[in-house]
Amino acid sequence: MKGKKTIITATILAIVLILALIAAVLAFAIRSSKDKTAKDKEEATKETSQITETETEEESETKTETESETETETETETETTTETVTTTTTTAQSTSAVRAGYAGSLSVSGTKLVGESGSIVTLRGVSTHGLAWYPSYVNEAAFKTLRDDYGINLIRLAMYTMEYGGYCNGGDKSALKALIDTGVKACANLNMYCIIDWHILSDSNPNTNINEAKTFFAEMAEKYASYDNVLYEICNEPNGGTSWSDIKSYADTIIPIIRQYDSDAIIIVGTPTWSQDVDAVISNPVANPYNVMYAVHFYAATHTDYNRQKVVTALNAGIPVFFSEFSICDASGNGSVDYTSASAWFDLIDQYDIPYAAWNLSNKNESSALINSSCSKTSGWTYDELSVTGQWILTQSN
Repeated sequence: MKGKKTIITATILAIVLILALIAAVLAFAIRSSKDKTAKDKEEATKETSQITETETEEESETKTETESETETETETETETTTETVTTTTTTAQSTSAVRAGYAGSLSVSGTKLVGESGSIVTLRGVSTHGLAWYPSYVNEAAFKTLRDDYGINLIRLAMYTMEYGGYCNGGDKSALKALIDTGVKACANLNMYCIIDWHILSDSNPNTNINEAKTFFAEMAEKYASYDNVLYEICNEPNGGTSWSDIKSYADTIIPIIRQYDSDAIIIVGTPTWSQDVDAVISNPVANPYNVMYAVHFYAATHTDYNRQKVVTALNAGIPVFFSEFSICDASGNGSVDYTSASAWFDLIDQYDIPYAAWNLSNKNESSALINSSCSKTSGWTYDELSVTGQWILTQSN
């Protein structure tokens, strides 16, 4: 019995030793496998790292070249157009900048206004109210707001002649000319165009103050001869029975005076009946028509198809037309707005590329004022601070 137990014990020990040996062999095999896997993984990682570094270097070079090309293209594009952006406000400014691009010296080609390159120039302007009455709006910040936010590229400086404070009726001539100088230089700084407007109205016939006009335009033309952004409007709205013959006689006197100093500036000549009867010019234009355009003024609620047909008749006869003053209310500058007639006028503007200046840059409590009467700001106007008229007109210019 004792011998049998000894054999069993020895057998068990042998089995334990065999199992231990098997475990040791398995452990060694597993460790070797792990070591090999780790080594393979390390080598693979090293190879992948080298490949990644190579690819990164290549991508970096490609990206640098692409960015360089993109920057070059962007710089080239910036010279000719405004960058497209996503926000509504900046998009409006971008569109404004494209339209407001400065075209250098202007000239008349047929019935069109063109720039130095010969391309048609679309002047979209705003007229001040009387300089003596609303001088605070003549400032560079105001003009910049109109340019950047609302697409305006022209300012008309309206200097009344015979109304209260007018140039020929006891007004401060030095102060009025200083305002003109401020306006002209602000426009020049902003690459905008500027009309110096001899704003006859109650004096009816431009010959009434022709001697004052001769002196004034000689001084202005001599002073601003080197400014290619300046235009001259020599008689705002002849009226009271003043004939085209009267106006032509005046124009044929004033134009040569301007040409003594400025041989190329655009000159705008008023027409009979508050600058409505432009068709009267057809048979008898001014003696020297070079770079001369003829004024048409309209107030949409008063002037409709009959007046538009006069414009079309003149244009078809080769008479270059400039809408140097207009609004979308009635001819008093007040009253209700006529959007239907206003749209018809703008269809004409777009069809014939007619340059214009909208009346008026002020917060006067009247329909034609572009700024809301409750707004005292003289620049930086938001859309909500514009009048109903201002909102409609400045939307068209943009």
